[in-house]
Amino acid sequence: MDSKKMKAELEKRLSSANRTITYDRKNDHLRIESKDSGRGITVELPRIIAKWEVDKEKAIDEVVYYVEEGLKAMDEKTIQEGEKTRIFPVIRSTSTPVVSREEIPLVYDDHTAETRVYYALDLGNAYRIIDEALMAKENWTRDHIREVALFNVRSLKTTMKRDEVAGNIFYFLNTNDGYDASRVLNDSFLKEMSSKITGDMAVAVPHQDVLILADIKNETGYDILAQMTMSFFASGRVPITALSFLYENGELEPIFILGKNRSKKPN
Repeated sequence: MDSKKMKAELEKRLSSANRTITYDRKNDHLRIESKDSGRGITVELPRIIAKWEVDKEKAIDEVVYYVEEGLKAMDEKTIQEGEKTRIFPVIRSTSTPVVSREEIPLVYDDHTAETRVYYALDLGNAYRIIDEALMAKENWTRDHIREVALFNVRSLKTTMKRDEVAGNIFYFLNTNDGYDASRVLNDSFLKEMSSKITGDMAVAVPHQDVLILADIKNETGYDILAQMTMSFFASGRVPITALSFLYENGELEPIFILGKNRSKKPN
């Protein structure tokens, strides 16, 4: 499917009387905005087409669902009592904008040289990234948002699948609740896992919906981890980083893995 056909298909499925859809020809992006809130979502057609080549109609269904639920969340008029406790952290790449489409600063913290931590209000089937306007409206402070979010991420289950390849052990967390990568902020969970690991402990957050922990015991393990992380990064709906991290003394340090050689990336 080419860009023209994908554009037509998405316009057909997402058109509504209370929305405007505009096309950015230069970047090949489609922008869908709610007339009620004035907010919207931008989708990159080349990325969707690449996924369509593999998943066919499922790729279109996923982006339509993502846009529908996202716009629904943006149209929420008020924050119901008690919803402030449904704040969670979300991991994003450092290339993610730090202001909203409306030029309102987003609430975030630096994490590693490759990642940032943003904060989201969970709305059930979607979430809304917290900006300074919402923070002021709800009379929240950054410390409060951070404290609630980190408390909540520690409450999420951390059941992992285990696989062994060439003497190396890989653990995968993939619940598809929107916060899989966010579990990397659960310090007690990482420390517990590190106590079980006998080789080098590596961590990867290639996209929003997966967290990979690895017990690397030989050079082949690093090669496998690099290939695995790149594969997940390329297929993720919300990619974060194709780099992995070494976990040492409670800190995450990005590493480059080139063939059988590896090197730490300076911060």
